[in-house]
Amino acid sequence: MNDIGKLHIDENDVKSRLEGLKQSLNIDELLYLSTCNRVEFLLSASSKIDTPFLKKFFSAFDPTWKTTDITWAIENAQVFENDDALRHLFNVASSIDSLVVGEREIITQVRNSYEKCNELGLTGDLLRIAVKKTIEVAKDVYTHTNIAKNPVSVVSLAYRKLRALNVKQDARFLIVGSGVTNTTMGKYLKKHKFANFTVFNRTLHNAQKLANELNGKAFPLSELENYKEGFDIIVTCTGAAESIITPAIYKSLVGSDKSKKVVIDLAIPNDLDSEILNNYDVNLIAVNNLQEVAKENLQARQQEMDACNTIIEQNIEEFKQIIKTRKVELAMSEVPKKVKEIRETANEVFAKELKNLDAESKEVLDKILAYMEKKYISVPMKMAKDILIEDAKTK
Repeated sequence: MNDIGKLHIDENDVKSRLEGLKQSLNIDELLYLSTCNRVEFLLSASSKIDTPFLKKFFSAFDPTWKTTDITWAIENAQVFENDDALRHLFNVASSIDSLVVGEREIITQVRNSYEKCNELGLTGDLLRIAVKKTIEVAKDVYTHTNIAKNPVSVVSLAYRKLRALNVKQDARFLIVGSGVTNTTMGKYLKKHKFANFTVFNRTLHNAQKLANELNGKAFPLSELENYKEGFDIIVTCTGAAESIITPAIYKSLVGSDKSKKVVIDLAIPNDLDSEILNNYDVNLIAVNNLQEVAKENLQARQQEMDACNTIIEQNIEEFKQIIKTRKVELAMSEVPKKVKEIRETANEVFAKELKNLDAESKEVLDKILAYMEKKYISVPMKMAKDILIEDAKTK
């Protein structure tokens, strides 16, 4: 599970890394999605996604990677193209292909990833339409099936593990990171009557925002190593590329306290340095040891899969029609320009005749030409759409 952390991009490097990746491989559109247990690259490109392409792709993704890293990435990459790619995207956003089937958080993560990549100018028309349709499909699945009935999230799975440890109600929590996952976890803990929270985050403003919701204290992440007030449980989930809680920081946090601690680490890569587990008594709750509970969750929802798959297959066909229609729209977008050119040429050809017309006649002629111009634009578009619709019915 930790190996997937190799594919994580630090927030400060997203722009340069992805722009470089897109340019070096002549990728038309690119979307990068990183969650607690997956990294997805959604791209539009004319190249065949074969082993040579993947070698170039991962070499450009991280120029510091060694041959062994690139080989690992190629051997473990799942590649989906055309309908299979769309089906996979729909499955991911509908949480059918998630650690926890039925959780809705993934749809927000897909939307946020698209918005981020769109802001960076990495996406275009195709991914815009694909993501829009993906979100519609996910909502359709959640609304018309029981896949999300009694939903179980990664947060609630982690909480189950925590409660099984008989943690006292006055336990002291250190929350490292104030993103979506930790905010959800914090609210979940507060709902279950825990009340002693201290929040650390790279941006103090965001730490204060979460701390205010939890009636806790807030500090910048840089102050974590200086915190001396003790703790019982650490909840950590940041977007850092390397371990946030190093052996030195952990040693400073525990001080002379020899009692067993709990660390809930939902980050990928892990925020807790693995060396700490060798030297301290720690009960670790991480994404990889939530798998068993997740399997139980999947079995409970298995009967809903057929209904979900039906919705997804229908929407794949709908998406194809949307793309065909969009291609026609783009092709027809040149019509107004051409019609305008014809009109300007006609004004030159019939310049003498137009000069002899009185003002009222010119006005009527302009109205006729404007009406015809409008119809020349709309009629072919309607005819093309009708042909597409009729073609879809016969298949």
